Amino acid sequence: MPFEGPYVHRIDPIIVTILGVHLWWYGASYALGFLNAHGCIRRKRRELGLSIRSVYSLSLFLAGGVLLGGRFVEVVFYEWPFYGEHPGLIPAYWLGGMATHGLLLGGLIGIWVFCRLERRRFLSITDALAIPAAVILGLGRIGNFIDGQIVGSVTTAWWGVKFPDAEGFRQPVVLYDGLKNLLIVPLLMAAEGRRLPEGARTGLFLFLYAFARIFVDMFREYPTTLLGWATGQVLNVLLSALGLGVALLSFWKRGEPRKATVLVSPAQDKPQPAGLTWQRLSLAALLLFSLVLPSDWTQDVPSRYGHRHPGLEYSALYPRIDPSPPGIGPKR
Repeated sequence: MPFEGPYVHRIDPIIVTILGVHLWWYGASYALGFLNAHGCIRRKRRELGLSIRSVYSLSLFLAGGVLLGGRFVEVVFYEWPFYGEHPGLIPAYWLGGMATHGLLLGGLIGIWVFCRLERRRFLSITDALAIPAAVILGLGRIGNFIDGQIVGSVTTAWWGVKFPDAEGFRQPVVLYDGLKNLLIVPLLMAAEGRRLPEGARTGLFLFLYAFARIFVDMFREYPTTLLGWATGQVLNVLLSALGLGVALLSFWKRGEPRKATVLVSPAQDKPQPAGLTWQRLSLAALLLFSLVLPSDWTQDVPSRYGHRHPGLEYSALYPRIDPSPPGIGPKR
């Protein structure tokens, strides 16, 4: 059957509702990304010198950092006019509100804290996690598309999308960005097969992610500005410079001796189910908590999604709010 024209977005964003709590496809993209990262760390743990306990610790710091960092940047840089008036809702992740640049920042901080506590080499860990990071960001953009939140400029192209809350057919800029993130994966895999200095893959990932996004975001409508530019573009430029700097510095310091990897003793490498119980439960709790995330922008949930998921009602968890104070429109 031939393609018949632009796509009208009618996807139900809710997976299931349990005891009044909605679980969302957008949140599922985070949970799947964290699981992928955890699996990658387990596969590479001997190469990184990590015990099973350390694998769970790193996964917890990474997931926790992503969730905290994404929320922090969203609240401070994108939605402060709203949260400045409603500080009590800052912890209400189930109303939405996460920033992609904050996910990267928080993830890096989480890894750094882990490395400080366990005396590991920061860049060796971030190099190993560069590919899972690109996968997480790619899956996240699929979640954004299902949510229908981030839209591009108006277009007459046959691949335009009629999003639920935007006039006219729009560039599916969120899919462009998701494809860009996933295309970084084979490039990083090729880099992994070469003898690059420590930190080079980390810098390459940050640079490719942010620099390519500058061009993707030209099709996007930003509702906020920073230093006279679209907020996201400022962060793209800064992150591009950081990635380039890390990559160049890694090549410059290539000949310097590196601190030896902390090896895992046979005793540490044995399964320790009793000692890992709380870590496993904590990771499972973070994965389940991720599912309550509905959107990258704060939402009046019943008002926004009621026409796509009939039966949504206001409650203590989902109050009637106006997340778009004067001067701030929906994230596009």
